[in-house]
Amino acid sequence: MIDRSHLMGTYAEPPVTFVSGEGSWLVDENNKRYLDLLCGLAVTSLGHARPEVAQAIASQAARLNHVSNLFGNEVGPQVASLLDGLLYGATGHHGKVFFGNSGAEANECALKLARRVAPGKHLVISTLDSFHGRTLATLTATGQPAKHTPFEPLPTGFAHVAYGDLGAAEAALASGEVAAVLVEVIQAEGGINVPPTGYLPALEAACRKAGALFMVDEIQTGMARTGYWFAFQHEGLQPDVVTVAKALGNGMPVGACWARDEIAAAFRPGDHGSTFGGQPLAMAAAQATLETLSSLNAPDLAAVASAQLVPALSALEGVVEVRGRGLLLGVVLDAPIAAEVTRAGLAHGIIVNAVRPDVVRMTPPLTISTEEIDEAVLRFAKALLDVRGS
Repeated sequence: MIDRSHLMGTYAEPPVTFVSGEGSWLVDENNKRYLDLLCGLAVTSLGHARPEVAQAIASQAARLNHVSNLFGNEVGPQVASLLDGLLYGATGHHGKVFFGNSGAEANECALKLARRVAPGKHLVISTLDSFHGRTLATLTATGQPAKHTPFEPLPTGFAHVAYGDLGAAEAALASGEVAAVLVEVIQAEGGINVPPTGYLPALEAACRKAGALFMVDEIQTGMARTGYWFAFQHEGLQPDVVTVAKALGNGMPVGACWARDEIAAAFRPGDHGSTFGGQPLAMAAAQATLETLSSLNAPDLAAVASAQLVPALSALEGVVEVRGRGLLLGVVLDAPIAAEVTRAGLAHGIIVNAVRPDVVRMTPPLTISTEEIDEAVLRFAKALLDVRGS
Protein backbone atom coordinates (compact mmCIF):
# COMPACT_ATOMS: atom_id res chain seq x y z
CA MET A 1 0.00 0.00 0.00
CA ILE A 2 1.35 3.41 -1.02
CA ASP A 3 1.53 5.97 1.80
CA ARG A 4 -0.33 9.06 0.50
CA SER A 5 -0.50 10.86 3.85
CA HIS A 6 1.93 13.60 2.76
CA LEU A 7 -0.14 14.64 -0.27
CA MET A 8 -2.63 17.50 -0.12
CA GLY A 9 -6.21 16.33 -0.11
CA THR A 10 -7.11 17.75 -3.51
CA TYR A 11 -8.05 14.34 -4.90
CA ALA A 12 -10.23 11.55 -3.59
CA GLU A 13 -8.47 8.44 -2.36
CA PRO A 14 -7.66 6.45 -5.51
CA PRO A 15 -9.32 3.05 -5.86
CA VAL A 16 -6.30 1.65 -7.73
CA THR A 17 -2.58 2.41 -7.93
CA PHE A 18 -0.96 1.68 -11.29
CA VAL A 19 2.68 0.75 -11.68
CA SER A 20 3.10 0.08 -15.42
CA GLY A 21 1.35 0.12 -18.74
CA GLU A 22 1.73 -0.92 -22.35
CA GLY A 23 -0.48 -0.01 -25.27
CA SER A 24 -4.14 -0.10 -24.21
CA TRP A 25 -3.39 -1.83 -20.91
CA LEU A 26 -2.47 -0.77 -17.37
CA VAL A 27 -1.13 -2.94 -14.54
CA ASP A 28 -1.76 -2.25 -10.85
CA GLU A 29 0.39 -2.93 -7.81
CA ASN A 30 -1.19 -6.39 -7.49
CA ASN A 31 -0.32 -7.25 -11.11
CA LYS A 32 -3.95 -7.04 -12.25
CA ARG A 33 -4.40 -5.88 -15.87
CA TYR A 34 -6.97 -3.30 -16.98
CA LEU A 35 -8.12 -2.18 -20.41
CA ASP A 36 -7.67 1.59 -20.32
CA LEU A 37 -10.61 3.34 -21.98
CA LEU A 38 -9.83 6.66 -20.31
CA CYS A 39 -6.19 7.29 -21.29
CA GLY A 40 -5.51 9.55 -18.33
CA LEU A 41 -8.38 11.80 -19.49
CA ALA A 42 -7.68 11.64 -23.25
CA VAL A 43 -3.92 12.02 -22.83
CA THR A 44 -2.19 8.77 -23.87
CA SER A 45 -3.75 8.61 -27.32
CA LEU A 46 -0.84 6.50 -28.59
CA GLY A 47 -1.20 4.13 -25.65
CA HIS A 48 1.12 3.61 -22.71
CA ALA A 49 4.89 3.34 -23.09
CA ARG A 50 4.72 4.11 -26.82
CA PRO A 51 8.26 3.24 -28.02
CA GLU A 52 8.78 6.28 -30.26
CA VAL A 53 7.84 8.66 -27.45
CA ALA A 54 9.77 6.79 -24.74
CA GLN A 55 12.89 6.70 -26.90
CA ALA A 56 12.62 10.40 -27.73
CA ILE A 57 12.34 11.31 -24.04
CA ALA A 58 15.28 9.08 -23.06
CA SER A 59 17.46 10.40 -25.87
CA GLN A 60 16.69 14.02 -25.03
CA ALA A 61 17.19 13.45 -21.30
CA ALA A 62 20.67 12.15 -22.04
CA ARG A 63 21.53 15.38 -23.90
CA LEU A 64 19.68 18.38 -22.47
CA ASN A 65 16.71 18.69 -20.13
CA HIS A 66 16.25 22.39 -19.56
CA VAL A 67 17.77 25.82 -20.22
CA SER A 68 14.85 28.22 -19.45
CA ASN A 69 13.32 30.67 -21.90
CA LEU A 70 16.21 33.09 -21.44
CA PHE A 71 17.89 30.95 -24.09
CA GLY A 72 16.80 28.93 -27.09
CA ASN A 73 16.60 25.21 -27.63
CA GLU A 74 16.40 23.39 -30.94
CA VAL A 75 13.31 21.27 -30.28
CA GLY A 76 10.63 23.83 -29.37
CA PRO A 77 10.69 25.67 -32.70
CA GLN A 78 10.39 22.35 -34.54
CA VAL A 79 7.28 21.39 -32.57
CA ALA A 80 5.79 24.83 -33.11
CA SER A 81 6.29 24.37 -36.85
CA LEU A 82 4.61 20.94 -36.79
CA LEU A 83 1.65 22.27 -34.83
CA ASP A 84 1.31 25.33 -37.05
CA GLY A 85 1.38 23.06 -40.09
CA LEU A 86 -1.55 21.06 -38.78
CA LEU A 87 -3.50 24.21 -37.97
CA TYR A 88 -2.69 25.76 -41.34
CA GLY A 89 -4.12 22.65 -42.95
CA ALA A 90 -7.24 23.01 -40.80
CA THR A 91 -7.77 26.77 -41.09
CA GLY A 92 -5.80 28.04 -44.07
CA HIS A 93 -3.98 30.45 -41.76
CA HIS A 94 -0.50 30.38 -40.30
CA GLY A 95 0.05 31.36 -36.68
CA LYS A 96 2.42 31.45 -33.73
CA VAL A 97 2.60 29.09 -30.73
CA PHE A 98 3.16 29.60 -27.01
CA PHE A 99 4.05 26.50 -24.99
CA GLY A 100 3.06 25.87 -21.38
CA ASN A 101 2.68 22.77 -19.25
CA SER A 102 -1.07 22.14 -19.27
CA GLY A 103 -4.41 22.97 -20.79
CA ALA A 104 -5.07 25.53 -18.09
CA GLU A 105 -1.86 27.34 -18.99
CA ALA A 106 -2.75 27.23 -22.68
CA ASN A 107 -6.12 28.81 -21.90
CA GLU A 108 -4.51 31.35 -19.55
CA CYS A 109 -2.35 32.45 -22.44
CA ALA A 110 -5.41 32.77 -24.68
CA LEU A 111 -7.23 34.89 -22.09
CA LYS A 112 -4.29 37.27 -21.67
CA LEU A 113 -3.82 37.48 -25.42
CA ALA A 114 -7.48 38.46 -25.87
CA ARG A 115 -7.02 41.42 -23.53
CA ARG A 116 -3.73 42.40 -25.22
CA VAL A 117 -5.35 42.40 -28.65
CA ALA A 118 -8.19 44.68 -27.57
CA PRO A 119 -7.04 46.90 -24.67
CA GLY A 120 -10.37 48.71 -24.57
CA LYS A 121 -12.27 45.45 -24.16
CA HIS A 122 -11.87 42.92 -21.38
CA LEU A 123 -14.91 40.66 -21.23
CA VAL A 124 -14.60 36.98 -22.16
CA ILE A 125 -17.76 34.97 -22.85
CA SER A 126 -17.78 31.21 -22.28
CA THR A 127 -20.56 28.67 -21.87
CA LEU A 128 -22.33 26.94 -19.02
CA ASP A 129 -21.14 23.37 -18.37
CA SER A 130 -17.77 24.20 -19.94
CA PHE A 131 -14.40 23.35 -18.43
CA HIS A 132 -11.29 25.41 -19.18
CA GLY A 133 -8.96 24.81 -16.23
CA ARG A 134 -8.39 25.40 -12.52
CA THR A 135 -6.24 28.53 -12.33
CA LEU A 136 -8.31 31.41 -10.99
CA ALA A 137 -8.85 32.87 -14.46
CA THR A 138 -9.59 29.59 -16.24
CA LEU A 139 -11.76 28.45 -13.34
CA THR A 140 -13.78 31.63 -13.73
CA ALA A 141 -14.09 30.97 -17.47
CA THR A 142 -15.33 27.47 -16.62
CA GLY A 143 -19.12 27.51 -16.65
CA GLN A 144 -19.69 25.40 -13.54
CA PRO A 145 -20.80 27.62 -10.63
CA ALA A 146 -20.40 24.85 -8.05
CA LYS A 147 -16.66 24.88 -8.73
CA HIS A 148 -16.55 28.67 -8.23
CA THR A 149 -18.09 28.96 -4.79
CA PRO A 150 -15.14 27.88 -2.58
CA PHE A 151 -12.80 30.37 -4.26
CA GLU A 152 -14.87 33.54 -4.50
CA PRO A 153 -14.34 36.37 -5.11
CA LEU A 154 -13.15 35.39 -8.56
CA PRO A 155 -11.54 37.62 -11.21
CA THR A 156 -13.83 39.98 -13.07
CA GLY A 157 -14.29 40.13 -16.82
CA PHE A 158 -16.07 36.81 -17.44
CA ALA A 159 -19.65 35.92 -18.30
CA HIS A 160 -21.42 32.70 -19.23
CA VAL A 161 -24.20 31.83 -21.64
CA ALA A 162 -25.96 28.53 -22.26
CA TYR A 163 -24.17 26.18 -24.68
CA GLY A 164 -26.09 26.13 -27.93
CA ASP A 165 -28.01 29.35 -27.21
CA LEU A 166 -26.93 31.62 -30.06
CA GLY A 167 -29.31 34.40 -29.04
CA ALA A 168 -27.76 34.65 -25.57
CA ALA A 169 -24.28 34.86 -27.07
CA GLU A 170 -25.34 37.53 -29.57
CA ALA A 171 -26.91 39.56 -26.78
CA ALA A 172 -23.70 39.40 -24.77
CA LEU A 173 -21.62 40.37 -27.80
CA ALA A 174 -23.90 43.35 -28.44
CA SER A 175 -22.51 45.11 -25.36
CA GLY A 176 -19.39 46.05 -27.32
CA GLU A 177 -17.19 45.07 -24.36
CA VAL A 178 -16.42 41.50 -25.39
CA ALA A 179 -12.78 40.76 -26.21
CA ALA A 180 -13.34 37.09 -27.01
CA VAL A 181 -15.59 34.07 -26.90
CA LEU A 182 -13.96 30.88 -25.58
CA VAL A 183 -15.81 27.69 -26.47
CA GLU A 184 -15.33 23.92 -26.61
CA VAL A 185 -16.37 22.19 -29.82
CA ILE A 186 -17.62 19.31 -27.67
CA GLN A 187 -18.10 19.83 -23.95
CA ALA A 188 -16.14 16.93 -22.50
CA GLU A 189 -16.25 17.46 -18.72
CA GLY A 190 -19.80 18.77 -19.14
CA GLY A 191 -21.06 15.36 -20.24
CA ILE A 192 -19.79 14.93 -23.83
CA ASN A 193 -22.23 17.52 -25.18
CA VAL A 194 -22.23 17.92 -28.97
CA PRO A 195 -23.39 21.35 -30.17
CA PRO A 196 -26.63 21.82 -32.12
CA THR A 197 -26.19 21.86 -35.89
CA GLY A 198 -25.11 25.28 -37.10
CA TYR A 199 -24.51 26.74 -33.64
CA LEU A 200 -20.73 27.07 -33.76
CA PRO A 201 -20.51 28.51 -37.30
CA ALA A 202 -23.15 31.07 -36.33
CA LEU A 203 -21.27 31.85 -33.12
CA GLU A 204 -18.08 32.42 -35.10
CA ALA A 205 -19.96 34.75 -37.45
CA ALA A 206 -21.37 36.67 -34.48
CA CYS A 207 -17.84 37.13 -33.12
CA ARG A 208 -16.64 38.46 -36.48
CA LYS A 209 -19.53 40.93 -36.59
CA ALA A 210 -18.82 42.13 -33.05
CA GLY A 211 -15.04 42.35 -33.50
CA ALA A 212 -14.40 39.73 -30.81
CA LEU A 213 -11.87 36.91 -31.03
CA PHE A 214 -13.25 33.44 -31.64
CA MET A 215 -11.18 31.12 -29.42
CA VAL A 216 -11.60 27.33 -29.46
CA ASP A 217 -10.57 25.07 -26.57
CA GLU A 218 -9.37 21.81 -28.17
CA ILE A 219 -7.60 20.55 -25.06
CA GLN A 220 -9.58 17.30 -24.90
CA THR A 221 -10.93 17.16 -28.44
CA GLY A 222 -7.73 17.95 -30.32
CA MET A 223 -4.91 15.86 -31.75
CA ALA A 224 -7.12 13.55 -33.86
CA ARG A 225 -9.39 12.26 -31.11
CA THR A 226 -12.67 13.05 -32.87
CA GLY A 227 -11.70 11.81 -36.33
CA TYR A 228 -10.13 15.09 -37.47
CA TRP A 229 -6.93 16.64 -36.19
CA PHE A 230 -9.13 19.25 -34.53
CA ALA A 231 -12.80 18.92 -33.69
CA PHE A 232 -13.57 22.36 -35.11
CA GLN A 233 -12.96 20.86 -38.55
CA HIS A 234 -16.25 18.95 -38.21
CA GLU A 235 -17.95 22.37 -38.10
CA GLY A 236 -15.92 24.11 -40.82
CA LEU A 237 -14.65 26.75 -38.37
CA GLN A 238 -11.65 29.08 -38.71
CA PRO A 239 -10.82 30.13 -35.15
CA ASP A 240 -8.50 32.99 -34.25
CA VAL A 241 -7.00 31.11 -31.30
CA VAL A 242 -6.78 27.36 -30.59
CA THR A 243 -5.61 25.77 -27.35
CA VAL A 244 -4.36 22.18 -27.10
CA ALA A 245 -2.73 20.01 -24.43
CA LYS A 246 -3.48 16.50 -23.09
CA ALA A 247 -2.60 14.24 -26.05
CA LEU A 248 0.06 16.63 -27.37
CA GLY A 249 2.79 14.94 -25.31
CA ASN A 250 1.20 11.49 -24.85
CA GLY A 251 1.70 11.83 -21.10
CA MET A 252 4.48 14.41 -20.86
CA PRO A 253 3.04 17.67 -19.43
CA VAL A 254 2.70 20.08 -22.33
CA GLY A 255 0.10 22.56 -23.52
CA ALA A 256 0.05 25.04 -26.38
CA CYS A 257 -1.81 28.15 -27.43
CA TRP A 258 -1.83 28.85 -31.18
CA ALA A 259 -3.02 32.18 -32.56
CA ARG A 260 -3.16 33.53 -36.08
CA ASP A 261 -0.11 35.60 -36.96
CA GLU A 262 -1.90 38.94 -36.76
CA ILE A 263 -3.40 38.05 -33.36
CA ALA A 264 -0.18 36.65 -31.89
CA ALA A 265 1.60 39.87 -32.87
CA ALA A 266 -0.16 41.65 -29.98
CA PHE A 267 2.17 39.96 -27.47
CA ARG A 268 5.49 41.60 -26.70
CA PRO A 269 8.50 40.15 -24.85
CA GLY A 270 7.68 40.02 -21.17
CA ASP A 271 3.88 39.88 -21.64
CA HIS A 272 3.69 36.19 -20.81
CA GLY A 273 5.95 33.29 -19.94
CA SER A 274 6.44 29.90 -18.32
CA THR A 275 9.64 28.56 -16.76
CA PHE A 276 9.12 25.06 -18.10
CA GLY A 277 7.09 25.94 -21.19
CA GLY A 278 8.70 24.67 -24.38
CA GLN A 279 11.61 23.04 -22.58
CA PRO A 280 13.54 20.35 -24.50
CA LEU A 281 12.32 17.25 -22.66
CA ALA A 282 8.62 18.07 -23.09
CA MET A 283 9.20 19.17 -26.67
CA ALA A 284 10.97 15.92 -27.54
CA ALA A 285 7.89 14.03 -26.36
CA ALA A 286 5.57 16.33 -28.29
CA GLN A 287 7.64 16.05 -31.45
CA ALA A 288 7.65 12.26 -31.29
CA THR A 289 3.93 12.23 -30.52
CA LEU A 290 3.00 14.48 -33.45
CA GLU A 291 5.23 12.60 -35.87
CA THR A 292 3.87 9.23 -34.76
CA LEU A 293 0.24 10.39 -34.88
CA SER A 294 0.89 11.68 -38.40
CA SER A 295 2.60 8.51 -39.58
CA LEU A 296 -0.32 6.42 -38.31
CA ASN A 297 -2.93 8.75 -39.86
CA ALA A 298 -4.44 9.09 -36.41
CA PRO A 299 -7.70 10.79 -37.47
CA ASP A 300 -8.56 7.71 -39.53
CA LEU A 301 -7.68 5.43 -36.60
CA ALA A 302 -10.16 7.29 -34.41
CA ALA A 303 -12.89 7.20 -37.05
CA VAL A 304 -12.49 3.48 -37.76
CA ALA A 305 -12.38 2.50 -34.07
CA SER A 306 -15.42 4.68 -33.38
CA ALA A 307 -17.37 2.95 -36.15
CA GLN A 308 -16.84 -0.34 -34.29
CA LEU A 309 -17.19 0.86 -30.71
CA VAL A 310 -20.27 3.11 -30.92
CA PRO A 311 -22.72 0.55 -32.37
CA ALA A 312 -21.51 -2.12 -29.95
CA LEU A 313 -22.04 0.14 -26.95
CA SER A 314 -25.38 1.40 -28.27
CA ALA A 315 -26.68 -2.16 -28.44
CA LEU A 316 -26.13 -2.83 -24.74
CA GLU A 317 -29.14 -3.04 -22.46
CA GLY A 318 -29.29 0.04 -20.26
CA VAL A 319 -27.57 2.34 -22.78
CA VAL A 320 -29.84 5.15 -24.00
CA GLU A 321 -27.42 6.71 -26.48
CA VAL A 322 -23.73 7.21 -27.19
CA ARG A 323 -22.81 10.88 -27.62
CA GLY A 324 -19.68 12.42 -29.06
CA ARG A 325 -17.45 12.00 -32.08
CA GLY A 326 -14.59 9.68 -32.88
CA LEU A 327 -13.15 8.34 -29.64
CA LEU A 328 -14.49 11.07 -27.36
CA LEU A 329 -17.66 9.31 -26.24
CA GLY A 330 -20.32 9.70 -23.58
CA VAL A 331 -22.33 6.56 -22.87
CA VAL A 332 -25.70 7.77 -21.61
CA LEU A 333 -27.35 5.30 -19.22
CA ASP A 334 -31.01 4.81 -18.39
CA ALA A 335 -30.47 5.67 -14.71
CA PRO A 336 -28.08 7.84 -12.63
CA ILE A 337 -25.70 4.93 -12.03
CA ALA A 338 -22.58 6.08 -13.88
CA ALA A 339 -20.41 6.19 -10.75
CA GLU A 340 -21.49 2.68 -9.73
CA VAL A 341 -20.83 1.34 -13.24
CA THR A 342 -17.39 2.96 -13.21
CA ARG A 343 -16.55 1.18 -9.94
CA ALA A 344 -17.91 -2.12 -11.25
CA GLY A 345 -15.79 -1.62 -14.35
CA LEU A 346 -12.64 -1.62 -12.25
CA ALA A 347 -13.66 -4.98 -10.80
CA HIS A 348 -13.91 -6.29 -14.36
CA GLY A 349 -10.64 -4.73 -15.42
CA ILE A 350 -11.85 -1.79 -17.50
CA ILE A 351 -11.16 1.91 -16.85
CA VAL A 352 -13.82 4.54 -17.63
CA ASN A 353 -15.20 7.45 -15.61
CA ALA A 354 -18.47 9.18 -14.77
CA VAL A 355 -18.76 12.76 -16.01
CA ARG A 356 -22.44 13.10 -15.11
CA PRO A 357 -24.71 10.95 -12.91
CA ASP A 358 -25.97 9.13 -16.01
CA VAL A 359 -23.00 9.54 -18.39
CA VAL A 360 -19.87 7.39 -18.57
CA ARG A 361 -16.94 8.86 -20.51
CA MET A 362 -14.78 6.72 -22.79
CA THR A 363 -11.62 8.10 -24.38
CA PRO A 364 -9.61 5.02 -25.38
CA PRO A 365 -6.26 5.17 -27.17
CA LEU A 366 -6.55 5.85 -30.88
CA THR A 367 -4.41 2.74 -31.37
CA ILE A 368 -6.87 0.38 -29.66
CA SER A 369 -7.27 -2.86 -31.65
CA THR A 370 -10.50 -4.44 -32.88
CA GLU A 371 -9.97 -7.31 -30.45
CA GLU A 372 -9.48 -4.90 -27.57
CA ILE A 373 -12.67 -3.04 -28.49
CA ASP A 374 -14.60 -6.31 -28.41
CA GLU A 375 -13.09 -7.14 -25.03
CA ALA A 376 -13.82 -3.66 -23.68
CA VAL A 377 -17.48 -3.86 -24.67
CA LEU A 378 -17.76 -7.29 -23.04
CA ARG A 379 -16.25 -6.03 -19.79
CA PHE A 380 -18.39 -2.89 -19.80
CA ALA A 381 -21.50 -5.02 -20.36
CA LYS A 382 -20.58 -7.09 -17.30
CA ALA A 383 -20.19 -3.92 -15.23
CA LEU A 384 -23.60 -2.71 -16.39
CA LEU A 385 -25.17 -6.04 -15.52
CA ASP A 386 -23.61 -5.99 -12.06
CA VAL A 387 -25.19 -2.62 -11.31
CA ARG A 388 -28.52 -2.95 -13.10
CA GLY A 389 -29.14 -6.58 -12.25
CA SER A 390 -30.33 -9.27 -14.61
